[in-house]
Amino acid sequence: MTTFVDRVELHVAAGNGGHGCASVHREKFKPLGGPDGGNGGRGGDVILVVDQSVTTLLEYHHSPHRKATNGKPGEGGNRSGKDGQDLVLPVPDGTVVLDKQGNVLADLVGQGTTFVAAEGGRGGLGNAALASARRKAPGFALLGVPGTGGDVVLELKTVADVALVGYPSAGKSSLISVLSAAKPKIADYPFTTLVPNLGVVTAGSTVYTIADVPGLIPGASQGRGLGLEFLRHVERCSVLVHVLDTATLESDRDPVSDLDVIEEELKQYGGLDDRPRIVVLNKIDIPDGQDLADIIRPDLEKRGYRVYEASAVAHMGLKELSFALAEIVAQARADKPKEEATRIVIRPKAVDDAGFVVTLEDDGIYRVRGEKPERWVRQTDFSNDEAVGYLADRLSRLGVEEELMKAGAHAGDAVAIGAEDNAVVFDWEPTVMAGAEMLGRRGEDHRMEVPRPAAQRRRDREGERDDADREYDEFGPF
Repeated sequence: MTTFVDRVELHVAAGNGGHGCASVHREKFKPLGGPDGGNGGRGGDVILVVDQSVTTLLEYHHSPHRKATNGKPGEGGNRSGKDGQDLVLPVPDGTVVLDKQGNVLADLVGQGTTFVAAEGGRGGLGNAALASARRKAPGFALLGVPGTGGDVVLELKTVADVALVGYPSAGKSSLISVLSAAKPKIADYPFTTLVPNLGVVTAGSTVYTIADVPGLIPGASQGRGLGLEFLRHVERCSVLVHVLDTATLESDRDPVSDLDVIEEELKQYGGLDDRPRIVVLNKIDIPDGQDLADIIRPDLEKRGYRVYEASAVAHMGLKELSFALAEIVAQARADKPKEEATRIVIRPKAVDDAGFVVTLEDDGIYRVRGEKPERWVRQTDFSNDEAVGYLADRLSRLGVEEELMKAGAHAGDAVAIGAEDNAVVFDWEPTVMAGAEMLGRRGEDHRMEVPRPAAQRRRDREGERDDADREYDEFGPF
């Protein structure tokens, strides 16, 4: 049964925003007391958070579909809908987030690092929020915006200071088991280790992590064996350790040729040329292994390698090796540039930037693309004439109609707002009346004009007195 997964495809979907409410306040002696529809709640986000207690992506391998909750719709009485709950997904330290095309979206390193994989939609405004001096009683509300979603690829790159590389059965797992408290599976057949093992080593005042990369054989960088699947785990290391088997039973192999093969695979993979190398001649507790180590050590040192002899079984040479690795790791940490606090950069939009573009496509359709017009279209209830008229007003104020004229559009031309797979297409008329305007100014409701007989009688009496005063001034007393 699989217990280690370092690459998964995750299907995420944020919550949709709740719809706004169109409501009119009603109470005794005031049946039409004004609009009181509340706003819809915001949809929940899908957030990836680094949790160092998580070491594998196995959970998302079994359950790849994740969705946050939707926002609740608004209600009458100026009651806003409840916001959707964010969905927080813990991921291992060193997780890289990519899109389907392989582009890196985020590199999550460090406890608590977060990335919003899908953003929840905003809630729609109720008619109380849409009311104004000119639109006293809107008979419509805005719809909630759908949340974003899609597929992302999570790829784990082990955060280790030291990476052990070498042929299968060279003794990498045995070294980790004696240098740290890790307990990997150890056996005398190739490809015993099928997943990277990670251990923590303490050498003096330096504490560092050490990992092995299983399955490196000739052709690993092209996908042979398990090498290509796990080579990504050495990208973050500070030092590479070549573990060479000096007591191999295969007649066509020797430690020097093994070193050359592994170096060629690392070169083909790329990006590791700047890492310092150390060579460990393992299994010197075997007489033939010690003899072979004495023979090849001078040649390796002439190449510039720091060579150490060790035996995981007999616990020989381990202290010197662990302190040598600690020295290199400490130097790499000291040379690493200090991370500066993240600067908040505010880039305001230009004053004349309307935030949309109008293009004429080959099929003769004028397409409008921009955040505001596309969001406004998604928020419009096209079954409500007043809402459609409100959308027309917003687009006109934004300058969409003017830009269509500049692009050469004429009455009756097809205009699409949005992407090809999710666009609203209509025949453009420069002066479209929605129908509600025929009844008065857009957004007004004549039902709100409650007759007041007493006030009318008072105005009539005042008018009669004014007429009498004018007659007195003109003709005198009767």
